[in-house]
Amino acid sequence: MRTAYSVETVRAAERDLMARLPEGALMRRAAAGLAAVCAELLGRGRGRVYGSRVVLLVGSGDNGGDALYAGARLARRGAGVTAVLLAPERAHAAGLAALRRAGGRTVEITGNDTGTGPGPGTGPGPAVGTGTDAGTVAALAAVRRADLVVDGIVGIGGTGGLRPAAVPLAEAAERSGAAVVAVDLPSGVDADTGEVRGTALRADLTVTFGTHKPGLLVDPAREYAGSVRLVGIGLDLPAEPELEALQHADVARLLPVPGAESDKYRRGVVGIAAGSARYPGAAVLAVAGALRGGAGAVRYAGPAGRDVIARFPETLVSDRGPKHAGRVQAWVVGPGAGDDAGPVAEVLAADVPVLIDADGLRLAGASAVRARSAPTLLTPHAGEAAALLGVEREEVEAGRLAAARELAGRYGATVLLKGSTTLVAGPKDGDGTAVRVNPTGTSWLATAGSGDVLSGLAGSLLAAGLPARDAGSAAAYLHGLAGRRAADGAPVGAHDVAEAIPGAWRDVLRG
Repeated sequence: MRTAYSVETVRAAERDLMARLPEGALMRRAAAGLAAVCAELLGRGRGRVYGSRVVLLVGSGDNGGDALYAGARLARRGAGVTAVLLAPERAHAAGLAALRRAGGRTVEITGNDTGTGPGPGTGPGPAVGTGTDAGTVAALAAVRRADLVVDGIVGIGGTGGLRPAAVPLAEAAERSGAAVVAVDLPSGVDADTGEVRGTALRADLTVTFGTHKPGLLVDPAREYAGSVRLVGIGLDLPAEPELEALQHADVARLLPVPGAESDKYRRGVVGIAAGSARYPGAAVLAVAGALRGGAGAVRYAGPAGRDVIARFPETLVSDRGPKHAGRVQAWVVGPGAGDDAGPVAEVLAADVPVLIDADGLRLAGASAVRARSAPTLLTPHAGEAAALLGVEREEVEAGRLAAARELAGRYGATVLLKGSTTLVAGPKDGDGTAVRVNPTGTSWLATAGSGDVLSGLAGSLLAAGLPARDAGSAAAYLHGLAGRRAADGAPVGAHDVAEAIPGAWRDVLRG
């Protein structure tokens, strides 16, 4: 399992560790890991470190110090290293001295809008200007020639987008063709929330220290991080993280496996109240997901029974509504339901776990959900979440973590917020406080009916006995893997995703 911790928690752990180490030892430890990853990247691109051109974008914080120390290590291996100092008077002094001793050179961006032309150099190599114009021109030229750009502009405490002086350098780095490595996290993204408020630097690879930060796992910031490499530096972190990202072994431990004494009822029965005359396909797809989700039987209650039984004759079909469908261990309600609030009310009254999706989210009020004693799992996409919260969709997409937590608290339910990064947030007094983020999704899952398959799958796991948080997390994980398997780089339909679930399940169990 990958875990992520807040900035406050990370800084507290760093302070505790630094108190037990010689001064500067922790930064040098981080820089050693950063330099090793950079050397590996240069080795793949150029075949060697010696002779490579490396540019460090250095701000005033500790990330700048990490970059300078790492640059010194690369310079000692024969790389040509140039440090662009965006705040020369506040650059990390010891790191800067180490770089200069190793033969690195510097370019200063002073913030003086009336550049005075060429000035003396500050390290080995040709002289460069120290005014804004000359310094920026020299810095941009260095970035355009670079094989590797290291982003050490802003640390984990940064808020908002990049400052104006850094924007041209970020844009040049992205256009240069050089590999871009971010130190701890890309500059301009919010470490705690994953929000991007302004211009941010887009990295090919992020080297993060001690632990993941939430912004590295949650979009939109995740898109800026590229691949993420975790470098251990010995932090002692608390047991409860801010975020969790499950991996194969974690999901394998959650998946239900029938025993020798199992029968279809002991394995759990999931009820599906979905579909309508206008949207019968939603019922078919929800049942498809449920049949592959681990429960022993699927009951369908709704107007699309003929369509369901034609496709899945093993389904137990009733047209008398959820209340008269027979005993179930969990309900899924809402996909394709239209405006019929009756089935939603009947399902909410049942004393079993309930998953509410699609139209059901609109028809089930917050007070009715909060009044339930059994677990409830809500599965909105960003547009549905925005409607429930009374905000614009863009606000949810920009602050996905905050939206998931707000919904979970407001409804007293577990919330699975679908999207580019699917999040599962539990109520504070329910099944855990750490938000889970799903790492397996693919953009090919953005297709009609895909969410109906996910609802059926998660509902089946609820019926098999998983808590809401685990059922949502495991379902999202399998659904993402199934989407990848089904698509394999090409367009895919929701029915293809459902059919790929057993293969994804086997992949997880086999590790």
